[in-house]
Order: sequence, then structure tokens, then C-alpha cells
Amino acid sequence: MALEAICGMNKMPFMRRFDDVQSEWQKEQLREATSNFENPYELMAPPFERPAENLPKILSHCGIHMDFDHGTTTLGFKYRGGVILCADSRATSGQYIGSQTMRKIVELNDYMLGTLAGGAADCVYWDRVLAKECRLHQLRYRKRMTVDTAARIICNISTEYKGMGLVMGMMLAGFDDEGPKLIYVDSEGMRSHGQVFSVGSGSPYALGVLDTGYRYDLSDQEAYDLARRAIYHATSKDAYSGGIVRLYHIHSEGWRNICNTDCSDLHDSYCASGCPGNEKDQESAGDPNKDTPCSSGWTKNKITEDNLQTKLATV
Repeated sequence: MALEAICGMNKMPFMRRFDDVQSEWQKEQLREATSNFENPYELMAPPFERPAENLPKILSHCGIHMDFDHGTTTLGFKYRGGVILCADSRATSGQYIGSQTMRKIVELNDYMLGTLAGGAADCVYWDRVLAKECRLHQLRYRKRMTVDTAARIICNISTEYKGMGLVMGMMLAGFDDEGPKLIYVDSEGMRSHGQVFSVGSGSPYALGVLDTGYRYDLSDQEAYDLARRAIYHATSKDAYSGGIVRLYHIHSEGWRNICNTDCSDLHDSYCASGCPGNEKDQESAGDPNKDTPCSSGWTKNKITEDNLQTKLATV
């Protein structure tokens, strides 16, 4: 065998083992499937067209049921103190709760954060790629990547894989030379700047609270309370949202994790402050100058009218 290797006879076709062709084919398949290890932008595409439409048909034909439904609640808004990001931590697949501790706010660098909404695998993978690009950009050019550049990278990736089944709705928030930025990017290649965003299955409920209590001149504590209250109301109405409410504040000195509060603790505080007959509510009702964020007196007035009508009917 050593003489064959020295003479090169082991490389001749008639000297190869019978399973060498199979082994080389397996190595080639493995190399193609793991090509993203060398180039993270090169992913192995499914062996059929329009996978988002055809994969459920193939699975139903094989008798395999796979539920791709997912839900979450994330929000972000700009105010005079910077940018606020808040999200829940529940990861679901249909009616199955996979995790209650999912981190849906990702630290890209010391001045930029990203949120996750959609497919967990898609969002986590591309957020890691973006975090790597932010670090390489800082090493090459001796300055931080701007939020617009990061959003453009994700937008180009979404456009390249459009129609491949990519499900992603991300918010990128940060502070750069132009000030605070908040940008929304989704898997359809859309990129939008804005003041207030909410993404996920619980976003309609969160936007309802934000539309009521948001204004640009909020103080820091008012902004924190508004974000927590919006996520809490979304988790109480949306079954696919819940877990831990994570709150981040981005300003000129970087981002800061304000708190990580369980939804049950928020329920105890916000539900107690919203129940009729509570002493705190009675004190705030007696003080016309004291306003509770995201609340109105319609419920108390309605209860008083109903009690009055009941007494009149009894008389």
C-alpha cells in the first residue's frame, strides 16, 4: 500500500474502492448544505420552486402536518430622550408554546439593537450575520455602522431571498451621527423610517395603547411605563404573546436594559390600578390634575350611571 501511494497507483480509477463514488457524492452534498459556514449569505435553496407555497402541499401529500403559525409583540418609538424598544419573550408554533424566555431584542453593537418578529430561525440567523457585519465594519473603517446601512443590508438580503419562504419583520433602532433612528424592515424588502412601530400578532393591541398615550415630549419614566403597558395589554389579549417583558432605552451614550419584568407582575400592578373601587383610583379620580397614562374615565362614569339607573328602577 505504501508503494502504491508513492507511485501514485492508488489514484488510478481501477484502484479505487467501490464506495468512493458514493463517499464523494456525500461529501459534495455536505459541502453544499454547509456552504453558509464559509459565506453566510449563501444558503442552500429548497429543491423546488416557490417553497413558501409548495412546501405545505408536499407535506400534506405525505401526510405530515406542520404548523407554521407564529406570534409575538414588539414595539419601538422615538421620543425626546432617545428610542424605546420593548418586546415579550414567548416563542410559539401554532398553539404550542416553545419557549417563555426567547430574547427578541438582539444587541448588534453598543449603540444599535434589533427586534425579532416572524420565523425565529430566519430572524436569529440574519441578526447574527448583521452583528458580524457591524463588527467587521467597525474594524475596517474605525467607526460604527449607521442604522441606515444596517437596514439596507437586511433589505438587500430580503430582496434576494424573496419568495423563498423567508418570514421576517424587524425593527432596527440605534443612535448614530444623525441622532436617534428607528427603521422597520420586513421579508418583502420594505424599509420604512418612522416614529412609532409595533410588529407581531399582538401589535394591534399595542398600537391602541400607543396611539392613546404617545407623545414626543414624554419623560423617561412615562416612556418606560407606556411601553410596558402596551406590551402588557397585548399579552393579555393575544394568546401568542407573553412571558417576560424586556425594555431597552437607546440614547447618545448607548443602549441600556431598563428592566425584565414578568407579565404576571405587570398584571398585578396594572390590573390593580385599573379595577373600579380601588383606593388609588379614587384618589386619582378626586385629583383632576393627576392623569393615569393610557386610561380614561369612561368606565367609572358608565358604572356610576348604571348604579343610578338600578337605584331608580328599584324605587
